Amino acid sequence: MAQKVGHPDAHSGHGPRKKGINRTKVMMVAVVIIIIFLPSFAKYQELSYKNRKLEERLIALGRESRRLEEEKLWLETDITYVEKRAREEIGLVRKGEIVLKGVTSK
Repeated sequence: MAQKVGHPDAHSGHGPRKKGINRTKVMMVAVVIIIIFLPSFAKYQELSYKNRKLEERLIALGRESRRLEEEKLWLETDITYVEKRAREEIGLVRKGEIVLKGVTSK
């Protein structure tokens, strides 16, 4: 059987088989790469999620800090606010005042 000169199968006689071996090698390399990098990628995803949650918490704490700074200023400068908070928090009453407490029925 004569083969054409310059034909891809002319020299080896294994053209289609060689193509299959190359695909197998590529697949094996891909599997090895996945095995090596998948745990790192999963760890990256986990850390990325934790980072987002911490950033959200940081924003919430920043808001709370600003609110507390504002309240601190009121407590230092506004006697009416101080009295209001004392009445709410510790039940402070003035001399001669009568405290009425609501009773809830069951």
